[in-house]
Amino acid sequence: MKSVREIDVTEKRVLVRVDYNLPMDDQGQITDDNRIRATLPLVEYLIEKRAKVILISHMGRPGGKVVSSLSLAPVARRLSELIGKEVGFIDHCIGDTVKQRAVQLAPGEVLLLENLRFHDGEKSNDPAFAKSLATLCDVYVNDAFAVSHREQASVVALPQQVKVSVAGFLLEKELLCYRDAVQNPKRPLVAVIGGAKVSSKLEALRNMLDVVDTLIIGGAMANTFLKAQGYNVGASMVEEDLMAAAKDIVEGAGKKGVTLKLPMDLVVASRFDKDAEKDTVDLETSTVPEGWMALDIGEKSAAGFAEVIQLAATIVWNGPMGVFEMPRFSQGTKTVAMAIANAKGVFSIVGGGDTGLAAKVCGVAEKISYISTGGGAFLHLMEGKTLPGVAALQ
Repeated sequence: MKSVREIDVTEKRVLVRVDYNLPMDDQGQITDDNRIRATLPLVEYLIEKRAKVILISHMGRPGGKVVSSLSLAPVARRLSELIGKEVGFIDHCIGDTVKQRAVQLAPGEVLLLENLRFHDGEKSNDPAFAKSLATLCDVYVNDAFAVSHREQASVVALPQQVKVSVAGFLLEKELLCYRDAVQNPKRPLVAVIGGAKVSSKLEALRNMLDVVDTLIIGGAMANTFLKAQGYNVGASMVEEDLMAAAKDIVEGAGKKGVTLKLPMDLVVASRFDKDAEKDTVDLETSTVPEGWMALDIGEKSAAGFAEVIQLAATIVWNGPMGVFEMPRFSQGTKTVAMAIANAKGVFSIVGGGDTGLAAKVCGVAEKISYISTGGGAFLHLMEGKTLPGVAALQ
């Protein structure tokens, strides 16, 4: 896989796949521009090298139709502000008008095309749609790690139709950080895995057993493991059909010499509500009351997890320890987040999505070595798989 650094982009039309799928409020204002900021090093590099820059992205799920609220026009305006240079915008991404505008680009000029997903061909990985995009450029750059796990036209079919296809700075950085954290880590390597469902992270859990020294499991997914071990977790969320798989992971950890940590006390609530009555249950001496559910790990478990984290040299965190969006059930996630942030001399990497948001909510984002821009793509790597967008470049 070549890097954009390795090729001459001077006065060439460079088509860059970015991820500008940003959160917007009801007034169409961008509420978080971090994904734009993550691409600025590459955009500014290409401008400096006098490339003719064409940016492409998707926004939301318009279902192959034009949806005005999902237009990328506000993104063009925000990018203009951030780079101090006007960014052109055209309300199509393929067609004669777009091609003519691309041909007319001057060196150092930047053009953002309209939402790729206004066309069915993007999500279906349609070669014809990809070919239309390919006619716009001399060079293709993938700088959209967050969508590189998806087999879509702008990620997979397109680079196969452009003679020179390379990786951008952000894609390179994501892959290198993951390699340093998981494939070639300083040890001990501690993985902290949480979130709602075992099903969404089953393959990742299995794969991580081959690379980690300690595996910490929290969040609602821990309930399935606890019930599989014979603990009564009341009305807590449990994936009954995955209890056997949970047992296999526990047994696999033992066989491979991996220390596996589960919560042994839980913050439980009478219902799933921010104002619900709550209590703490120590599973070694008691059980979750009938009809009650676990919404966070308990103080004792959080402190125990923090002790293990402090001994790590490398930490991978993917998934919160509880319903951190509700302040009364966020303490477990906060304790673990603070432990990761304050661990001395460690390399810490956080999977994107909810985990990146949790790091920000807990006020530790600045103390994490690297926060991934892509939750799904990060999880794909944790499963031991090659990203389709990377394979297309290779």
